[in-house]
Amino acid sequence: MNFRIGNVKLDGNIVLGPMAGVTDLPFRMLCKEQGADLVYTEMVSAKGIQFNNKNTENLLYINEEERPAALQLFGSDPDILSETAKRIEERNFDILDINMGCPVPKVVNNGEGSALMKNPKLIGEIVRKVSSAIKKPVTVKIRKGFSEDNINTIEVAKIAEENGAAAVAVHARTREQYYSGKADWSIIRAVKEAVSIPVIGSGDVFSPEDAKQMIEQTNCDAIMLARGTRGNPWLFAQIKAYLEKGVLIPKPAFQEVKEMILRHAALSVDYKGLYTGIREMRKHVAWYTTGYPGSAKLRNRVNEINSMEDLEQLLEEYQNFIEK
Repeated sequence: MNFRIGNVKLDGNIVLGPMAGVTDLPFRMLCKEQGADLVYTEMVSAKGIQFNNKNTENLLYINEEERPAALQLFGSDPDILSETAKRIEERNFDILDINMGCPVPKVVNNGEGSALMKNPKLIGEIVRKVSSAIKKPVTVKIRKGFSEDNINTIEVAKIAEENGAAAVAVHARTREQYYSGKADWSIIRAVKEAVSIPVIGSGDVFSPEDAKQMIEQTNCDAIMLARGTRGNPWLFAQIKAYLEKGVLIPKPAFQEVKEMILRHAALSVDYKGLYTGIREMRKHVAWYTTGYPGSAKLRNRVNEINSMEDLEQLLEEYQNFIEK
């Protein structure tokens, strides 16, 4: 099923959501290969761009092969966000998303991320100024509300639409919940019924069956995958096969998992250099191998790897162990 966000046509409706420290360029490329129809960058600080922060520059890089891509900004000052949007508009992204859902204390305590859910008027001002400043479509990612006492998703989604948002992604948890408890998909359905722009559903999609249920229960236009893809970029292909053909693709054999880890590592080292690339792979290896026998021991050992050779040897030994 293809659909549009503003003037951007997408070939399908399965989306890789933004995750800090996870959805970097190497991981996005792998998810794209597996069928992601739109990928989001890690969230980027608007102030970081303004101050020419070197780390921020790396986060802004998008490869032609991973497009269409959404670049996600966070901030709370409408002027800084709109000036930043204008400054980066010529870069290689297709959609500009504003983060209004991040629950992390250092972001929230700055009045950014999900703290914005407490100030719908400011959300309207941000969306209006940013969408007026650039020609590319502007979207927002919001939560169910800040807390159970303050569930205002529908109000916020309507304000975003009225002020020029081209789509809204709804993570069906409050900020208080973080990622615990169950996502309340009924709130996605309620937003879908309240606005006419595309609604992207997010929260608790870990399997092809979850994806189908979310679409059936919420009527959302697209599904955003996040934590379910960590160590499992195959989830995109699995969901598509299930939705389009009713086929459940089995989990890949360990040989394929090993090959994916090594490709991921090679991309990471190529993009970030050996020191950072290998160290950042440690958490990914832990995710890729979760659920396998003896994986806790492997996770301890992976923290000692410092080179591609170390990683290859470790995976070889581990494969011999589990295939004995």
